[in-house]
Amino acid sequence: MTSTDRTHDPDAETWVDSARAHREFPIQNLPLGVFSVAGEEPRIGCAIGDEIVDLRSLALDGRLPPDVAPLLSAVELNSLFGAPAAQRRALRHALFDLLSNPERQMEVQMHLHSAARCQMHVPARVGDFTDFFAGIHHATNGGRLVNPNSPLPANYKFLPIAYHSRSSSIRVSGQPVRRPCGQRKPPDFTTPVFGPSQRLDYELELGVWIAGENELGSAVSVDDAFGRVAGFCLVNDWSARDLQAWEFQPLGPFLSKSFHTTISPWVVTAEAMIPFLMPHNARTVDDPELLPYLVTTTGGSGDALSIQLEVFLTTAQMRKQGRPPHRLSAGRASDMYWTVAQMIAHHTVNGCNLVPADLLGSGTISSAQPGGAGCLLEISQNGKQPLELPSGESRFYLEDSDEIRLKATASAEGFRSIGFGDCVAIVASGGSA
Repeated sequence: MTSTDRTHDPDAETWVDSARAHREFPIQNLPLGVFSVAGEEPRIGCAIGDEIVDLRSLALDGRLPPDVAPLLSAVELNSLFGAPAAQRRALRHALFDLLSNPERQMEVQMHLHSAARCQMHVPARVGDFTDFFAGIHHATNGGRLVNPNSPLPANYKFLPIAYHSRSSSIRVSGQPVRRPCGQRKPPDFTTPVFGPSQRLDYELELGVWIAGENELGSAVSVDDAFGRVAGFCLVNDWSARDLQAWEFQPLGPFLSKSFHTTISPWVVTAEAMIPFLMPHNARTVDDPELLPYLVTTTGGSGDALSIQLEVFLTTAQMRKQGRPPHRLSAGRASDMYWTVAQMIAHHTVNGCNLVPADLLGSGTISSAQPGGAGCLLEISQNGKQPLELPSGESRFYLEDSDEIRLKATASAEGFRSIGFGDCVAIVASGGSA
């Protein structure tokens, strides 16, 4: 599916009052997730305004397509992500019809829950988590701190760099992150020391949920790759920069990344994102020619995403003073050097089999404009330039009780904007040891 349909109509409205002017979850969005109400087990739901539609009970009531209904009895989205794309589209269309037709209100109303009274969960059982390095401005800014004359790795513009990260420590938005302990070697020390990280950082990333499975040994072409996307979320891939600086040679990050990754709870489906695909313009005429497997048959290198990304910080003192969150940065997903399709094509070109609910992280997304840095490593120049806050505080890196909130809005002319929901976590007091 690469064309819009009636579910993207910007004039479409819903009988759900809270969704009519909702900035994130209007009827054009219909993201999927897993929620629970007090005393009950998790179940699959759909966000609409400030409400959640219980899809399991709606299916049991016979209101959803019969071939989709069995997939909604699970407590996670893996089976739905493994189903043919046509079934996911049928679910979206059925929900759109139920929620847009006032005559269907009585049969659906009993399946709505107030989101404020529900607990969200990780939406799927993540098999593998691969973290890419697709943000060229982040790669350049970070590289300059080490090698000002040649900040990018030699292979950066030839292939999407990535590493295999840890899925067991992925947590849903709202759960606190504990400051990790490990080895670090301060510049004036001859041997490393052990203790809590002193340079805890956030990373603004886009997450990609995988649909379907390619057979082991069978690659996914760049033209077919977007068809392997179930949906998107926000990712905060927390980083302990001091642990990372000591451990990353020669095999890359390990303990500095594996301690916690925060994701937003709602999956903004690939179908909902169709209006927000745009030409990919991150490459220039001076860049090297790509190998054929990374280039679409229609020319160019695939589609970018029209998503505005933001990061907000709130300190304990700011909360005490009643101050609003301070925006640290604003950037664009379209600034990624590599597209989602290219990342999937490269991931599978060696025959690697991606399976339903694998999660891909984009890597930190920064923009070239002022105020577009996607992490504190860039903002503080690795602890050399303090970030001044409205409360009179300053930061080089995160302190205990600091809260980081990521937000994203997809927008395009002629379409209703949709949001991703919050991706938020607070740094718990004290280290992990």
